[in-house]
Amino acid sequence: MTGLGPAVRRILDWPVDHAAASVVAADGSVLADAGETDREFALASVTKPLSAYAVLVAVEEGALDWDDPAGPEGSTVRHLIAHTSGLAFDTDRVQAAPGERRIYSNTGFAVLADAVAGATGIGFADYLHQAVCEPLGLSGTRLEGAAGAGAVSTARDLSRFAAELQAPRLLDPRTVAEATTVAYPGLDGLLPGYGRQKPNDWGLGFEIRDGKSPHWTGTTSSPRTFGHFGQSGTFLWVDPDAGLAAVALTDRDFGEWAVDAWPVWTDGVLAAHRS
Repeated sequence: MTGLGPAVRRILDWPVDHAAASVVAADGSVLADAGETDREFALASVTKPLSAYAVLVAVEEGALDWDDPAGPEGSTVRHLIAHTSGLAFDTDRVQAAPGERRIYSNTGFAVLADAVAGATGIGFADYLHQAVCEPLGLSGTRLEGAAGAGAVSTARDLSRFAAELQAPRLLDPRTVAEATTVAYPGLDGLLPGYGRQKPNDWGLGFEIRDGKSPHWTGTTSSPRTFGHFGQSGTFLWVDPDAGLAAVALTDRDFGEWAVDAWPVWTDGVLAAHRS
C-alpha cells in the first residue's frame, strides 16, 4: 500500500486552485487522502447520488413505490431516477416516451425531489439531511439548490458516503445492489462531456461504467464501476471488483483538463492499490 499515498497526491498536480481527494477501502477505512479534505466544494451533478440515496430511503420506508406515477404521462419514479422519463436535460419538454431513451435530465431529478416531498410532507433538502446526511455524519454537506446539482460537500464527508455505498448501513444491501445495476438496459444516450454512448447504461441514480469509451473513470476501471461526475470538476466512483472507492473534488469546471487528468489519476490509484 506504500504507493497509494503518492498516487492519490497526484491530484495536487492538477491545474486547479483547490483540490481534495480520498480513497476508501471496501471496509470503509480511508486508505489515503490529499489536499483540503475539509474544504467545501460545489458538487454539481455529484449531488445526484446523494439525492438518489434519499429516494432509496423513501422507497424502503414505503413513502414511495418505484411504480408510482411521476413526471410525464406514463412515467414513474423509477423512470425519473434512471433518466428514462423522456424529460429534457433542463426543461419540462418531453423528448421521448418513458423507457424509450436515456436522456440525462436535471429536470427529472427536480420532479423526483417534488415526489419525495409530496409523499413525505418534508421538503427535499430537509429530507436528504435527515435521511442521509445526519445518520452518516455528513456535517459539511447540504443541499443549497436543485436536487440534481445543488449540493456542497467535503472530501471527508464524501469518503463516509463512499464507505456507505460499499457496506450499506442505512439501506438493505440488496437495495444498493439494485441501484447500481443497469436499469432499462440497452438504451443509447448522451453522456455529458463524452458524447453518445451505445448503450448509455445507468442504474437508479448512479452511472455505470460498463464498456463506455471514452469515459471519466480509468481505462482499468472494472465494468461494474459506478458513481458520478460533476461539471464543477468533481467525481466519486466505486469499483466493486477492486474493493475501492475514490472521491476527487476541485474548484475548476469540467473541461479538457479533466478529460486528460481524471482517467490517468484513477488508473494510478488502482495500480497502486493492486500492487
